[in-house]
Formats: sequence, structure tokens, C-alpha cells
Amino acid sequence: MSVDLRTRYLGLDLRSPIVASAAPNNADLAHALRLEEAGVGAIVMPSLFEDEVIHDQVALSSALDDASGQFAEAAGYFPAIEQFTDAAERYAMSILRLKGRVSIPVIASLNASTPHGWVRYAQLIQDSGADAIELNLYRVACDRERSAGAVEQADIDVIEAVRRAVDIPIAVKLAPYYTALTEFAARALAAGADGLVLFNRFYQPDVDPDTLDVVPRIELSTPAELRLPVRWIALLRAEAGAWASLAASSGVHSGADAVKAIAVGADVVMMTSAILRFGAGHAARVEGELRRWLEEREYRSVAELRGSTVTATALDRPAFERANYLATLRSWTTPAWLTPGGTP
Repeated sequence: MSVDLRTRYLGLDLRSPIVASAAPNNADLAHALRLEEAGVGAIVMPSLFEDEVIHDQVALSSALDDASGQFAEAAGYFPAIEQFTDAAERYAMSILRLKGRVSIPVIASLNASTPHGWVRYAQLIQDSGADAIELNLYRVACDRERSAGAVEQADIDVIEAVRRAVDIPIAVKLAPYYTALTEFAARALAAGADGLVLFNRFYQPDVDPDTLDVVPRIELSTPAELRLPVRWIALLRAEAGAWASLAASSGVHSGADAVKAIAVGADVVMMTSAILRFGAGHAARVEGELRRWLEEREYRSVAELRGSTVTATALDRPAFERANYLATLRSWTTPAWLTPGGTP
């Protein structure tokens, strides 16, 4: 029996629920082709950051101004402005390049810093041929003058503005730190999002103990981090309804991880860290493990597995969650060597 791995995400038909989520090398054509060969259902490009576009424009302006007051003749050597390619244009060309060579959906990712930027670059992404757009709502709410309500409303405003500006499907990549995540998720979908990606990982800076400098340091995810998206996808599946897509992101490294996420209601599972660690071919291994798991248990498709384990079926979800919390705490067993008379 051949297992049907096809799924739908953001209204797109995918051949597999395994998606290569945003990674620095996903815009590289050679890497994208390897991902396609490995069987991924879609590719999410790295984010276009409005900050990078502004940086490019400021750098150009600074370069043009530097010599203008000292060497008048230098102005004649300045390139015509239409020859300048900023980060946004390079991003658009990357979308065109991928769409021209791969047959699977290409999903762009956007992180803007101004209302105008969200709309402008979302339109650029759509015009470049992306199949969908993922709004990367990465922010650190550290302004004490802004309330939680104001921060959340700003995010809803972004979703509504982008929805008015483009016709392609929109996914919203959320952080788990909203005050009332279920309520915010419902508002995001009502504002025009076609799906939610759970969750955005916050990359924390570190401190060098020798120099006391703040240094950027990426820690790739581990399978243990999957528990958070699994829990919330289970809780949100009923809220999202059958029409809205849910993607599990953070901690998917194996076929067993994919099974867990799909069983609680995920339409797709996204991988970045595992592919960065083991290469594009790892996606094929994960898909193979998922396929074997389904075959051994006589599932005909991932659709049969999806949502088969959903806590939302409990009549009293807060009570269910509290009971689960207590059961988890009590599941710890003290190692024998720590008990009186035990030996390490």
C-alpha cells in the first residue's frame, strides 16, 4: 500500500508535509534544487529585512556624498541610480531565480520595521512570483511606554495592511509570548492570515566572559523544543478550523517528530536546524521515517493521522491543561543512586 503524503498548506497543494523553513541558504539555487530533490513540499526563503534595505540605501547615499565636496569631477563617475541594486531587489531576483527552476512552492518571508515597509515589500514579493508570504513578526517588546495591548494591536494592523495589499496566501509566524495566545491567534486569522507558524525562535545574544562584549551566537534547535508548538497546535486546531493552516516549527528533526506534530493537527512540519546540521538530504530521511511509521500502522495518508490526538476535544480545556501539568510534574522519577542506600 502506498501512503499518500500530500497535504494542503495556505491553500497550496504540497507533495509532502515536510517543508524547508527559512534558512540563510534557502535562497541559493543549488541548495533549493537539492531540497526539491530530497522531497520537501515547499521552500521558505530567508527573511527580507527592511533594515537591510535601509542600510543599503544609506550606504549608497553616504558613498555619493563622501567625495562630492572634495572632488567635483568625481560626480561624473557615479553610477546611474538605476544600476544600484538594494537588498529588496536582490531578494526579488532570488524569488524569480527559484521560481524559474524549482517546481515546488516558494514561500517568501518578510520582517519589516515600518507600516509602509510591510506593504511595499509584500507587494514586491507578490510581483516577483512568490506562491505565498510568511510575515515574520519578530519583535522584542522592551518599550515600557507600550502596553501589551498596543503591541498586539500593532501586529494585527500589520496583518490587515498586508492582506489588503496582496492576494497571495499569508502565513503569520508567531512567538509564544503573547499574553493570551489563543485570543491573539484568532484575531490574526480574522485579520486575514491564512495560517499560523508556531513558533518563531528568539535568538538571544550572549556575553563573552573574557571581554564582556555582547556577541551574537546561534544555538540550533533540539527535538525537546518541539513540545511547545505541539502543545499549542493541539490547543489551536479547533480554533483555527479546517480552513486555516497550522505549521509546526522548532524542534522537528525526525520522522517521529513529524508524526507528533501532524497527530495534533499540523498541516506541515518545518525544518531548519536539522537541515543545517545534516544537509538537504536529511529531509528525505525524515520523510522516509514518516512514511514507514504510517505504513506500519496501516494509515493510508497523512490526512488520516492529522488531528487524531487533539486536546481540544476535552470539554474543559483549562481543567485538562491543569491536570496535564500536574501529571507531568509527578512523572519525574528520582534516579536510584540518589535514593538512600543507592550508589552512583
